[in-house]
Amino acid sequence: MKYLILVGDGMGDLPIAEIGNRTPLQAAVTPAMDELCRKGQVYQNRTVPTGYPPGSDVANLSLLGYRPQQYYTGRAPLEAAAMGIALKSDETAFRCNMVTLDFSVPGHVRMIDFSAGHISNRESHALIAALEADCATDVFHFKPGVSYRHILIVKGPYPEMETAPPHDHTGRDVTEIWNRYLTDPGWASLLAKSREVLADHPVNVQRSREGKNPANCIWLWGEGRPPSMPTLGQRFGISGSMISAVDLLKGLGVNAGLTVVDVPGATGYLDTNYQGKTEAALDALRTQDFVFVHVEAPDETGHQGLLDKKIQAIEEFDDRIVAPIIQGLRDRGEDFRVAVTMDHFTPIALRTHTSDPVPVCVYDSREILPGSGQPFSEDISRLPGVGFFSDSEQLMECLLEHKEKGR
Repeated sequence: MKYLILVGDGMGDLPIAEIGNRTPLQAAVTPAMDELCRKGQVYQNRTVPTGYPPGSDVANLSLLGYRPQQYYTGRAPLEAAAMGIALKSDETAFRCNMVTLDFSVPGHVRMIDFSAGHISNRESHALIAALEADCATDVFHFKPGVSYRHILIVKGPYPEMETAPPHDHTGRDVTEIWNRYLTDPGWASLLAKSREVLADHPVNVQRSREGKNPANCIWLWGEGRPPSMPTLGQRFGISGSMISAVDLLKGLGVNAGLTVVDVPGATGYLDTNYQGKTEAALDALRTQDFVFVHVEAPDETGHQGLLDKKIQAIEEFDDRIVAPIIQGLRDRGEDFRVAVTMDHFTPIALRTHTSDPVPVCVYDSREILPGSGQPFSEDISRLPGVGFFSDSEQLMECLLEHKEKGR
């Protein structure tokens, strides 16, 4: 028996007048997910406990069956784990975004682009190398990640302040948040020096010439120390793989004891290597019990407020991930149970995450489930009699048919 969780990050949304008061998921053509949903059982799943931020870190931790209340310490340490960074006891990891900020109005700072135009690895790695060369100290060190997502390691104590995800503030005034960093001389010096390095770097000079958003600032958030988590093997007696372009998910995989598969050309956006992810999933299931496949593009397009692109991302998730993986397992004659879901909503109108319970469809290839008879959408989880997962462990236990080997 094989088990799968297929996640369209941020796929959920709210009704949009422009498309007939439907959501992007309802407007998208998704025959593969619709078939599974019609034949499978549907649930609502609360991936974000009350009082926790509705981030992909918290939500995907829940999807993997870990209670955030027990295991969540922050986003950055998970990403650090994916990068092979072993944090010392006196070190804290911060997520370090490459962003585009506007300082043109004196005394004000505006978030233009939380991803610096989805800057490429080649460009961002050159910038991070320059920052490490010119700004690193005994306290601060920069580590390269993927695209705009990087890590700052801080040794010793750091100022207690409330940080904020930059993608929550696209197009907005962020002066108050920016000024929090400036209250500490060490942090203020780091930000000032990093702005100088980035302003004159050839990468940004060229990006500006080409009309692209320059990575003119760093943005620090998601800080934390490394979590201590039992593996899925210890908890449920399964082996498995994590397939994602995003360091956050790879870090969750590392901590959960999963094999982390690096797919060449996986970008975390619309240009990702869908075929490579599909092949990696099917290959993993030849020898392992479980695979978690994550696609970031619906979330990224939601943060950008791009309706057409979000619909495209959902359709490509269905056509290039869900459909070929399911067909591949059927062609091999495998028995399998699959959960198709999302980690959270990323509404186009808000350009940020919400903590709404998410719909999830569980399909069994033996067709022993009652079946919903309905296509997959946010509304399906609101039908009468639909199950509700209020605890982070319940989805995994349902998927695995209560296969747990102890907690």
